[in-house]
Amino acid sequence: MVPQWLSIVCLGVVLLLTIGTGQGDAAPLDAARVAEIVAMLPPQPVGPGKPISDREAWESLAATEAAQDLIRRAESLLTQPLPDQPDELFLEFSRTGNRTNWQNVSGQRRGRLSPLVIAECLEGQGRFLSALEQLVEALCAERTWVMPAHDGNLTNFRGESVDIDLASSSLGWQLAITDWLLGARLSPRVRDLLRENVRRRVLDPVLAMVRGERPPNWWLLTTNNWNAVCLAGVTGAALALVETPQERAEFVAAAEKFSRNFLAGFPADGYCTEGLGYWNYGFGHYVLLCETIWQATGGHLDLFALPEVQMPAQFGARIQIIGGVSPAFADCSVTARPDATTMWYVNRRLGLGLADYEALDPRWVVGNLTSGMLFLFDNSATVATHNAIAPGPGLRTWFDQAGVLIGRPAPGSECRLGVALKGGHNNEHHNHNDLGSFVVVVGDRPVLLDPGAEVYTARTFSSRRYESNLLNSFGHPVPVVAGKLQPAGEQWRATVVRTEFTDAADTLELDLSHAYDVPELKTLTRTFVYSRAGAGSLTVTDRVAFTSPQTFETALLTLGGWYRLSESRLFAYDREQAVEVEIESTGKYELDETQILEDGAQPFRMAIRLTEPVMEASVTVRITPSDGPGETSGNLLRNGGFEYGSWAWSLPRDGLGSISTNQPCSGTSSLHIVDDSDTQGSNITSARVPIQGGRYVVRGQVYHVSGSGIGVYVMQYDAAGRRLNVPDERGNISPLGTLEGATGQWQPFAYEFDSLPGAATVALWIHSYNGAQVEAYLDDLEIAPQHG
Repeated sequence: MVPQWLSIVCLGVVLLLTIGTGQGDAAPLDAARVAEIVAMLPPQPVGPGKPISDREAWESLAATEAAQDLIRRAESLLTQPLPDQPDELFLEFSRTGNRTNWQNVSGQRRGRLSPLVIAECLEGQGRFLSALEQLVEALCAERTWVMPAHDGNLTNFRGESVDIDLASSSLGWQLAITDWLLGARLSPRVRDLLRENVRRRVLDPVLAMVRGERPPNWWLLTTNNWNAVCLAGVTGAALALVETPQERAEFVAAAEKFSRNFLAGFPADGYCTEGLGYWNYGFGHYVLLCETIWQATGGHLDLFALPEVQMPAQFGARIQIIGGVSPAFADCSVTARPDATTMWYVNRRLGLGLADYEALDPRWVVGNLTSGMLFLFDNSATVATHNAIAPGPGLRTWFDQAGVLIGRPAPGSECRLGVALKGGHNNEHHNHNDLGSFVVVVGDRPVLLDPGAEVYTARTFSSRRYESNLLNSFGHPVPVVAGKLQPAGEQWRATVVRTEFTDAADTLELDLSHAYDVPELKTLTRTFVYSRAGAGSLTVTDRVAFTSPQTFETALLTLGGWYRLSESRLFAYDREQAVEVEIESTGKYELDETQILEDGAQPFRMAIRLTEPVMEASVTVRITPSDGPGETSGNLLRNGGFEYGSWAWSLPRDGLGSISTNQPCSGTSSLHIVDDSDTQGSNITSARVPIQGGRYVVRGQVYHVSGSGIGVYVMQYDAAGRRLNVPDERGNISPLGTLEGATGQWQPFAYEFDSLPGAATVALWIHSYNGAQVEAYLDDLEIAPQHG
């Protein structure tokens, strides 16, 4: 499993592929403040959690299911060889720009540390020590702990400098906690090796920086996630490892001073321009930093209590739209959710009363040496005052400094559509050129969306960043004006012209005339009207005027698909959720669908393009939730004939299935399975449909081209979404049956099943067996009650 810091990590400085030095206030620490902190610290270093010698604490934790799962995970590592990490893998980034291959291997190596250490503490029998010591030796033998993407000039790789980055600070902290927890259980040789490497690779370089003995790395002075992440790692390592209170106090004083740079990166409204994923990472590490210092000083120094922390801390709660969905603005995944541990901490410390985050689930943190040790035992959040449960996030969140609006339905209303609307400027942290972007959520799906980040390569953080059609404005639901996309830079911005917020509707009008480098552009406004009436709606109106005739288009994006209902109406869907889009324009337009094929999310972009250059024009789209086309009476399954593309179906890229018009049984489309793999099977799943108990039948038609081995499964879920099917010892569930029949002709099939006790919904799963190789078409699928 790849740790979070590898999957989310950034370079920090867009045009530099090296850590480098910082600029700004790097004045020496205040000696008087250091002396005050010395008085707060214990004589000896103390890390988070309880040392292995505290058997009562560890045995109490070991009794939990989460701890037993962690021990089983650690057991599995004992028989797995440690992956090699040759120099060639590190050098691949400097040669080709590929950072993924090294990160995958490094993640597998470093990801072993936490489970092995914690499993040894849980058991206390020495069973994991040998593997752990071998791992420590291997990590200490690496040329550098800095990631190749952060060592573009290879000075760390060649041993010419020792800089600190996200990876090295994290590893240093984890190793220091390892030393604190296990102590003399480690052999003297390995313990000395560990301590020497943490000092040389992490602590001594930073100490020299804060003492003014060498220039600081840039992250000490930056305002993005690097600052909080590196400071948390370095400070945590020092508090757990450094012997003298004086030196430990210097690290704490440095964290207190320089972490204010991180907080300065948030506007007064608390908006995180890096996106939710980086709030999880950056602010999540600020929380770890605060808690580490709070525990080390016995509660005397509490950075979380600073006034400027309050609004950034609430971003995770305020950015959510509905259904747990948040917008993927900036370098963020469309599946990003607020980190549960950070939300629990914020909720407890600020007394927000968020029902979903009142209790800490040990499963969230038990396998993590940092958050696990900080939060599984007594901490500042567990002693915080309990507040009454809050009614919810409210009808809206208006980030007035960032120009971002989140609109939500009224609780208990018929409205089931929520929105996120974005202004801002085009030089934000992890910037995308996305002025005027928006997200429309129905239920728990962002049906129309901003597609978020691409997979990072050297191009992502270079002068070629906006060659990416996910990062430039082509990959966002915003206009293309006179054939031009939005430029990058702070001068290109959306100005808020008007806001009007009521219980019934929210209006946001943006001036986008300064978002495009088009001399002929006189005016361009985008007006959003989010209505909570009925099922809800979003109306987006663009009004443009030029000094001479120019082209104009706008766009909508989805990860699902489109179906044209009429000349002016579209049906857009993502799995089981859907919207209807009505288009109104002052001029003739054409629709042009393109799939954006960057490495990352690959959305479908529907351009609404005026067919002739215009002096002025307006284009309006009105978006409302849709239940989709109806099915044949009695069929619970939606789109079982695949006439509406992949609506109400999940067809992953590697699922070995697609919608085809080559061989329908009825209508124009069918499901085409081509499984030519001998190691994996097809993976096609319907949306869940409600059932009410009793006996049901799955029916359909199959056309075998070659081979056999397609299983038909029904997965049953309770009202909380928990799967009820009982797996066998290998974790597999049994199919209802295997599709049979001669090749070259359509043949019907039917399988009956009984609903399980407590079943509320079911989903149909079409899965060719992993050892099978088969090509076939399926059509006219149904799930229906079985009467009589």
